[in-house]
Amino acid sequence: MAGQATLSAGYSVKSASPFRVMPGFRLSLGFTLFYLALIVLIPLSAVFLKTFTMSWADFVIAVTSPRVMASYRLTFGVSLLAALLNVVFGGIVAWVLVRYTFPAKKLIDALVDLPFALPTAVAGIALTALYSANGWFGRYLEPLGIKVAFTPLGILVALTFIGLPFVVRTVQPVLEDAERELEEAAASLGASNWQTFVRVIFPTVMPALMTGFALAFARATGEYGSVIFIAGNMPMVSEITPLFIITKLEQYDYTGATAIAVVMLTASFLLLLTINVLQAWTRKRGQSEKI
Repeated sequence: MAGQATLSAGYSVKSASPFRVMPGFRLSLGFTLFYLALIVLIPLSAVFLKTFTMSWADFVIAVTSPRVMASYRLTFGVSLLAALLNVVFGGIVAWVLVRYTFPAKKLIDALVDLPFALPTAVAGIALTALYSANGWFGRYLEPLGIKVAFTPLGILVALTFIGLPFVVRTVQPVLEDAERELEEAAASLGASNWQTFVRVIFPTVMPALMTGFALAFARATGEYGSVIFIAGNMPMVSEITPLFIITKLEQYDYTGATAIAVVMLTASFLLLLTINVLQAWTRKRGQSEKI
């Protein structure tokens, strides 16, 4: 009996310890930090080190000139608007893909991921061909006074195109895991469709919508390939910040280019930090609801 007790106690202690397939914590952490430093931290540090060769006054002048400020306003403003559009229409697309069954559903579901796989330059050329003055859509929009290609509106179209999958793929699994019994219970208690959406469905998908918005916004701020073909690239009008960085590099103004890159890098890091906070909040909220 004593041996069995000892054996069972030893088994319980041993089984209580977490089973790890990967090597120990120190080795895994060391490899993670080394790989992260080699691939991410060292190249990004080079940007900061190059910028540190400038004086503070030169840095401020480089990142706050009128042309640079105009590119900031265009880049962040249009990216924000594109992310908001994707939240609305991407949420609708995710809802249709999850809640309805129709012919060619798998095909449409696959098309959502096309902006992920499609080279951004190809997307820019295709959008320009569609919305130019003699394009399939542009030839009908131009007589109405709506010019898309080579204007900020064209940038909005391109950024909406590349940001849609982020919202759809973030919201879709949340809708799939949502408990429809809650909707049925709300309907049985006399709630209208709108009340059910506002009080039951929307609170469930709101964290995912916010995460998708942040992902689409972060992706749009750094987009280059699909924008340069349709933007027109006119200074102070349709010139995005990534293009202005390339212009600085072509002029051999490396410190000026890295200074602007530091601003964009800092903004991107803050956006990604926001995404991580939103994801942690989503997981915490989901665990509290299960409890």
